[in-house]
Parts: sequence; C-alpha cells; structure tokens
Amino acid sequence: MNDDKLNIPPDFFKKFSKEEFNSFFDKLFKEGVQQMLQGEMEEHLGYSKYQKKDKDNQNTRNGISKKNVKTSRGSISVDIPRDREATFEPRLIPKHKRMSEEIEDAILSLYAKGMSTADIEEQIGGIYGVEISATTVSNVTARMLEAVKTWQSRPLDQVYFIVWMDGISFKVRQNGKVINKTIYLMIGLNNQGTKEVLGMWLHETESASFWMSVFTDIKARGVEDIFIVCSDNLTGLTDGISSIYPQAVTQVCVVHQIRNSLKYVVWKDKKAFMADLKQVYQAPTRQAAEMALQELAQKWQHKYGYAIKSWVNNWDNLTHFFDFPLEIRKVIYTTNVIESFNSTLRKYTRNRLVFPNDEAVYKALYMAIDNITRKWTQTVRNWGLIMSQFINLYADRCRM
Repeated sequence: MNDDKLNIPPDFFKKFSKEEFNSFFDKLFKEGVQQMLQGEMEEHLGYSKYQKKDKDNQNTRNGISKKNVKTSRGSISVDIPRDREATFEPRLIPKHKRMSEEIEDAILSLYAKGMSTADIEEQIGGIYGVEISATTVSNVTARMLEAVKTWQSRPLDQVYFIVWMDGISFKVRQNGKVINKTIYLMIGLNNQGTKEVLGMWLHETESASFWMSVFTDIKARGVEDIFIVCSDNLTGLTDGISSIYPQAVTQVCVVHQIRNSLKYVVWKDKKAFMADLKQVYQAPTRQAAEMALQELAQKWQHKYGYAIKSWVNNWDNLTHFFDFPLEIRKVIYTTNVIESFNSTLRKYTRNRLVFPNDEAVYKALYMAIDNITRKWTQTVRNWGLIMSQFINLYADRCRM
C-alpha cells in the first residue's frame, strides 16, 4: 500500500457475502462520520488529539456521548466528542436537533429548483445520509408561507412606467379533484430602470372583477400610477384596470396576436399572409398601419375572415404602441419580458405534475421567483433614453 491508493486485490470483494458486504460499508460510513466529528473537535479546540495544547487554552477533550443517527443505510450509533467546557457544537450532527440547518437549507434549495418531496427525500438521503419524510420536507418548506405573505404585502413604488402581465397554469388538487388554476404574475419597470415582480395571484378564471381586485391590491400597497400595461389580451383586464388606473394605457401583445391569426391560415398561404401582415404591425405610423390592414383584408378576407376580424376587434389596444417613440415601442409591443420569465419559472416547476393545494403553488413559485430575480441587477437597454422619453410624455405624472 502507498499513501495515494489502496492496494486492494481484484478478488477482494468476491470473498464477501451480501450481508458482509453491507456490514463492511456500514463500518466505513460510521468511521467517516467519526473522523469528521473528530475534525470538528480539533478545529474547536485549536489542536489535534496528539498535539500539545496551548497553555492559555484550558479547554480539553472530555470523553464521548452516544447518539443514534438515522441514515439511508439505517440507524447507526456514533460517538459524539465532548469538551470539558461543554462549548463544542458539532455542525454535522447538532445537539438537541433532529436536523441540521444545512440540511434544511438544502431541502429549500431543492424544493425551489422544482424537485418533488419524494425526490428531495432521496437526494438528502444520498448526500447527507439522513432519512427524512415527505412530512418533514413539507414542514421545513412551510416556514416559507410567512415569507410569501410578507413579500406579497410589501410596499411598492408610487409609479411604474410599464407593467407586464401573464399567467401560468398548474394542476392543483382541490376538494378531492384535480383542477386547472392559473397563477397570474405582474412585472413592473420602476423609475430606476430595473424590473421587479410586483406580486402573484392564483385564480381559476379571468374577469373584470378579478383584475379589479388585483389592481386594488397593488394600489393599497402604494402604487399610485401606471403608464402602460402590456398583456396577452387577458379577459376583463382593460375594464379591471380602467376602474383603478383610468389613465393607464393597455397594450395587447402584438406577437400573441400574430400567433393567434396564423392558427387560421393553412400552411401553403402562411408565407404570403405573413408578408402582408408585416406591413401592418411594422408600419411607421398608425395611419400607415390602418391602410395596410385594409389591403390585407381586401386580399385575404374571403379565405381568412376570422383572422382579419380579430385584428379589427382588437385594433385600439393593439396599436397604442404607435403613440410612443421607437425605444419605448420595442419594450411594450410584446410581452416577451414576462414570457421569458415564465419560461424560466416552468423549469423550476416542471417536476410538479400536481400540486396538493394552493399553498404549495405559492411556496414553489415564491422560491423560484426569489432565485431568478436575484440576478435582476441591470437596467433595461437604453434606459437613459427611455427614461427621458417617459419624462417628456408624462412630465406631470413622473415622480422621480
């Protein structure tokens, strides 16, 4: 044997039965735990077991105490080192605690990354050698509910230049049945040029009364004015927001409108139809866009009347972006900001096929949002120019 590698004969493990093999690894695991505990004690005292201690240090080793620890291989008895001053607190296996904070933090981290409770049980057992139950995982994550309530009711800024809104649907168990519910999220662009998630609201259906309650919520938290609201034509949104923020402009996502239109166009016509449709939404002015829409209707009305009608019906809310300079147009004609955010959220929740209740949805989304938004430190592109344009447009409403 040398210092770097164990010289184990090739047929060494063939000599063991299954029981002997398991016993062998149980001893190795226990020995590893013991060595780590001894290392913690040495760090605590400031000298190793066979090293002469500092004369100014009166604390010494004072035997051991037995403790049973649950692991993925079953319960094992380990020797916890003690010191004479009783100040040693092992981090690996804390005194008077069933689980270390390190493991609790690991549970929260794994939960935030979208792992199910069953997967977390397995991961914690594999990483830390500690058996935990789904109930334990739920209890640990339950402490996040208070954080969710605090976050959802925190004060907000007085003014948001732009607000993007969208929703994500999840399957949630309710009254013994699995139903679809949507969590609606709101991202605001504040007067510092940075994005922030203003809140999340879980509901089964969209309606003007629901949106009125949402905007009443953020108004109660300090939001006095919103300049522009961008969404995917959510049902009742325009009526809901106009009752709380009557001066807000509602811009329907043009990209969503294009996608919805193309659903009714057969494959062989899509290229030609899109070429004509681009003349509408890429027009330099609203008047030019209206002329392009008339030409589109004359050419395609007979085949795709429903697609044309959807543009006509939503025309006012689709064309508000023409009232703004190009730099602002680029960030309000589409809901890409929140769609990209929601796409990232789905990566955190894709392992959750069904949530057991509403609280589980809020916990999972809150922790995912916290992880994602920690990186939101940069302002939006061309913020200086965009800010000056907003000030020129809304001089009497800007509170800088």
